[in-house]
Amino acid sequence: MRARRAVLGILWLLSLAAISFYGGTVSYGIFFALTFLPFFSLLYIVCVWLRYKVYQEIGSRNIVSGQSVPYYFVLQNEDKFAFAAIGITFFSDFSYVEEVPDQMEYELLPGERYRYETSFVCRYRGEYEVGIKEVTISDFLRLFRVRCEVKGTKKVIVAPKLIRIHELKSISDVSATMQRERLGQAVEQDIVTREYVNGDALKQIHWKATARSQKLMSRRMTGEEKEGVLLFFDTHRYDEEPEKYLPLENRLLETVLSLVLFLCEKNIPVNISCSRDSFMAHQINGVGEFGDFYELIKELEFDHAADTISRIRHVLGKGTAFDKQVVFFILQKPDLEILDMTKQISENGVIVVLYVVTEDRIDDFCAMSNANRRIIAVTPQDKLEEIL
Repeated sequence: MRARRAVLGILWLLSLAAISFYGGTVSYGIFFALTFLPFFSLLYIVCVWLRYKVYQEIGSRNIVSGQSVPYYFVLQNEDKFAFAAIGITFFSDFSYVEEVPDQMEYELLPGERYRYETSFVCRYRGEYEVGIKEVTISDFLRLFRVRCEVKGTKKVIVAPKLIRIHELKSISDVSATMQRERLGQAVEQDIVTREYVNGDALKQIHWKATARSQKLMSRRMTGEEKEGVLLFFDTHRYDEEPEKYLPLENRLLETVLSLVLFLCEKNIPVNISCSRDSFMAHQINGVGEFGDFYELIKELEFDHAADTISRIRHVLGKGTAFDKQVVFFILQKPDLEILDMTKQISENGVIVVLYVVTEDRIDDFCAMSNANRRIIAVTPQDKLEEIL
């Protein structure tokens, strides 16, 4: 396009020289034609900009990341003159349209209508615009190009993808034991009893044994001293630009969902907390309760004000972490203060696993792992089935 304008400029200078040295009707005609040609080209672009029509439609506004959704767009010329070159540019930071080359130009004759049916895929969880972002209009000689934002862009709400894992490598040495103990409870809990201890749950009280002994008796459960899992995840927003925070937040929530689903399918109870004070601690005891948790995660928002350190300190201050077999932390930053806070838990026989979702290399931080405290880096590009 710059080359065309340069050629036009050279021709205009040559025509100016021609009328200066030779004159004549032809020289003046060429000079005025070359002089007014750019103005006619711009006027043409303005006419096309005022008259072109673009329509687009998506199959659903509520979708799941990674899911292919039907999509079509229509370009239409409702005028009596041709549209020389109309190009379309799609939103491409967080989604992509399948089988349609970006920056492709279309020529539309008077009354012509172009429709293209395809599909698009959203990469990350969140709410953002998809489809056609802007239209570019060029004149017949390709001297100028104008970019126009599309009115009425399409916005979607994207839920995190649910990735099912069949093995949890980070705790493969203890997960089988946890499941056996959990299954054993169903058989033994009505047989073996002990005296009631202040703090025992009411559902743990064995009423028949209480009636026989005339004192409160509680069911003794295999693995009672350390039972279940505590999971904490970081919901602080660390960046201002969606291009930076969306991939990490999306992968963090996918990690949380995969872990919780795995534990639910193994009948391992899990207590869940996060950085937001408004997010009440949840306990999930099986697959039947996972659906409600997934709906909650879909609506969860990350926040700059969320204080991860204080929230972890509050959760650990309750002392429940010491009663768990495994404590998971899903973080976005390698934090030495958090690592230090987990030291007492890991030294008390509890397995601590820290997943750090990051784009950075954290080899030095991961090198601080030991048998009871395991640190694993997770990137947005990793396959969770291989990392977790």
